[in-house]
Amino acid sequence: MAKKRVIVSVINDLATDQRVSRSCSLLFEMGYEVWLIGRLLPHSPPLPSHPWKMHRMHLLFRRGAMFYAEFNFRLFLYLIFHPADLLLANDLDTLLPNYLIHVLRKTPLVYDSHEFFTETPEVIHRPLVRGVWLTIERNILPHLEMMITVNQSLAEIFHHKYRIHAVAVRNVPVIRHVDEKIDRASLGLSAEKDILILQGSGINIHRGAEELVASLKFLDNVLLFIVGGGDVIPQLKIMAKNLRVEDKIEFFNRMPAEELRKFTMVADIGLSIDKDICPNYHFSLPNKLFDYIHASLPILASPLPEIRKIIEHYQVGRIIHSHQPEILAHDIQDMLNDKDALAFYRHNCLKAKEELNWEKEKQILIPIYAKYLQ
Repeated sequence: MAKKRVIVSVINDLATDQRVSRSCSLLFEMGYEVWLIGRLLPHSPPLPSHPWKMHRMHLLFRRGAMFYAEFNFRLFLYLIFHPADLLLANDLDTLLPNYLIHVLRKTPLVYDSHEFFTETPEVIHRPLVRGVWLTIERNILPHLEMMITVNQSLAEIFHHKYRIHAVAVRNVPVIRHVDEKIDRASLGLSAEKDILILQGSGINIHRGAEELVASLKFLDNVLLFIVGGGDVIPQLKIMAKNLRVEDKIEFFNRMPAEELRKFTMVADIGLSIDKDICPNYHFSLPNKLFDYIHASLPILASPLPEIRKIIEHYQVGRIIHSHQPEILAHDIQDMLNDKDALAFYRHNCLKAKEELNWEKEKQILIPIYAKYLQ
């Protein structure tokens, strides 16, 4: 008997999206034939090795209205010519073509919203752009059977706005049992300095990175790793040079999760310091928070509600007092100086990851996807 096919669509280049990769892995384990569709970027790394089919579309446009129009049109054509038994649309920017196929072919559709898309900084201050995305959201979500999102706060917001059944599935990692010894020497790093790490694929403006770089002026004997991508990275490099803190900071491009984990495991503090400037940031629950926990890395974080819940419930770190660089530097130094507290947070991370892991979290998704296998 032929396997049922699920087409999973996402607008990124499929290289480092851990949430999408975990979803595909679960669908494959459950017996689906999985096809993952994204786009190719100029500097996209080679596709990772997975047992499912992956396809990246070559697009003429890379940003702006023409990019989104081309992506949605090309995705619609792809879905038209590649029938499926289930569609999984990741984020609002892939939803419209998936919904049109859902209506035309009666193909079941599951929608996974990774963020509060219409309330992001890139959208919220552009009324015309926001209006387009809100129109898509308002005209589709009330007609869906259910949706998935990344935390309970967003699930409740979507339910309140559209009376849709919304299920929270957090971005928690798979538990890794690492036999290889990871230490600073194996990565060519000094054992003398305290290491801070800020990681993520969306290190953008107003996520606290600018203040973090400025705080290095007030810190000694530290090394900050900024790992990932985002629109503020070029500005951060200029800041580091102008502030003469280049010797205290190293930038790394996006890297596979297993490689990134090595750097996370040798750090002293993991930072998650998004600023509360828009609803999307206010209700965020970043992947990196759970990556830090799984690496037994104490966390210093913003007082955003979903983040605060994790920090305080599991006692895995502290909350910053301010984004003002001098105060932020004081919070960092105070935490670094408290070796007993750091050991306490590391121990609690070990306990927290026994609850906050994909093996447990995926149990929420199994009955959702299983009904489409019948």
